[in-house]
Amino acid sequence: MAKIFITGSSDGLGQLTASLLINDGHQVVLHARNQLRASDTRNAVVGAHSVVVGDLSGINETLKVAEQVNKLGNFDAVIHNAGVGYKDTNRITADGLPYLFAVNSLAPYILTCLMAKPSRLVYVSSGLHRSGDPSLDDLTWQSRRWNGFNAYSDSKLHNVILAFAVARKWSDVLSNAIEPGWVPTKMGGMGAPDNLEEGCKTQVWLATGNDKSALVTGKYFFHQRPHNFNHTATDQAVQEKFLDECKKLSGVTFPV
Repeated sequence: MAKIFITGSSDGLGQLTASLLINDGHQVVLHARNQLRASDTRNAVVGAHSVVVGDLSGINETLKVAEQVNKLGNFDAVIHNAGVGYKDTNRITADGLPYLFAVNSLAPYILTCLMAKPSRLVYVSSGLHRSGDPSLDDLTWQSRRWNGFNAYSDSKLHNVILAFAVARKWSDVLSNAIEPGWVPTKMGGMGAPDNLEEGCKTQVWLATGNDKSALVTGKYFFHQRPHNFNHTATDQAVQEKFLDECKKLSGVTFPV
């Protein structure tokens, strides 16, 4: 039995992934943005161990999520699933950051840095990451005119960059990124063509699978197979720039 934490597991991909893992006999800790969603999540996902509460759009709230998770002990796997879609407007958080960037990009960085190292890390990206801006010159959209589609694509590239940076720096952790496909969730829309359950199976496999093809690091997967990705994410200079920018914005240093 593995012990797994999933961010953004109150609905959609995160909730279904949690249910699949619980049905397989694993201990799963869920995450919800607030107490109301946490209550709904407890009712929806039968058999979950507990629910951690915190709004990942805020730096201080994200720090508290990391603290709560660490109090629950060590985890075998963490799935960074929480995300905001490209239809989101350019809301600015209390920290002065675009909401989409704060949730999709900065929160996974902070949690990765502050939570006790799990054995495996899974970062949920998107095929749109291939259109992301690898220059990382304006992460917070200060000089660019806001474009939700481009901001989302950038953030999903950030997830792949982070996954590969962790794989390079932490030899004792299996760190990978995945593409779930365009699935019918609240974010993807009910007309999305891909299968929702198939979109979750890769997360489950990478978090708990023991076959040789799952015990890898620094890879990008789609439906349990290696898939093409934006290769700028493997560039060490790009990785270091992303980590450095996140450190400046959050005040959290990536642990060596």
